[in-house]
Amino acid sequence: MTATTAPRAFITGCAGTHLTAEEETFLRETNPWGFILFRRNIETPAQVAALVAAFRALVDRPDAPILIDQEGGRVQRLGPPHWPIYPPADVFAQLAATASEARGAEAARLGARLMADDLAALGINVDCVPCADLRLPEGHGIIGDRAYGETPERVAVLARAAAEGLMQGGVLPVLKHIPGHGRARADSHESLPVVETSRAELEATDFEAFRRLADLPLGMTAHVVYAAIDPDAPATTSKRVIDEIIRGFIGFDGALMSDDLSMGALAGSLASRTAASFAAGCDLVLHCNGKIDEMREVAAHAPVLAGDAARRCAAALERVARPTMIEQTQARVQFSAMIAAS
Repeated sequence: MTATTAPRAFITGCAGTHLTAEEETFLRETNPWGFILFRRNIETPAQVAALVAAFRALVDRPDAPILIDQEGGRVQRLGPPHWPIYPPADVFAQLAATASEARGAEAARLGARLMADDLAALGINVDCVPCADLRLPEGHGIIGDRAYGETPERVAVLARAAAEGLMQGGVLPVLKHIPGHGRARADSHESLPVVETSRAELEATDFEAFRRLADLPLGMTAHVVYAAIDPDAPATTSKRVIDEIIRGFIGFDGALMSDDLSMGALAGSLASRTAASFAAGCDLVLHCNGKIDEMREVAAHAPVLAGDAARRCAAALERVARPTMIEQTQARVQFSAMIAAS
């Protein structure tokens, strides 16, 4: 592989805190677009930075995307003793409700800006935040306090603030789970949720939150069936949902990645899941569990990035900006005070 070789349209991980010889060979030969970190991959700042650098050296791209799910609350891969605990999105929703929406947005933006500093120091340049899913009473708790509120208006304001905070710190946000996981009554990590709500209601609520955020650079699909649009396939593998809703009604033209292909919501082999995701219109697929045999199967069916997918991915990386200056100690004191007021 040379530096001019186009990457393949998938994002993958590894099993532990260091790359094995087998993983190194796999990554060098398959050249994935990006790499994702989970708690199993994390020990110390120096170790994480070395792992990130090792991946980039293997694919010979210094700006190769390194992803992580660092939302705060229940979903936080980096944590004590080396990194701070951050609150879940619901805390910003509460602050918006009890103080003002502007105050909630300010806190969400500052928290994300501080989080971006944690990530950028390690070489991580993509955070799978914000969740623009609505928090609805019928929804499964897998979303719950990860949501920024119950209405598309509130969610869009707070989610945008979080995305802005990340980008001010040189980290790209990922809009998820497009076009909406909030009504799902099952955890898509375990089984396939089916939403029976009418298209008109979805467009006025769940989909509307994402429509207001359609300019963000990266998005992640929901493994959810929307029966009123396509009763046979979840968004990730539904050409109708991606064409008519994600690219159509929502108007999202960023790089679209699947949620993790190894999740229980999807049926069939990893090969068939990968092929179906690309056939539906995903630009990238994501595989997260670090199992090398599965990684090989995904890679074998992931094309080299080309066409609109390559354009969207390049456009996303062009939006990685030089971080704005921030006085860390003062900013963290201010953030803690804001959260305490919620």
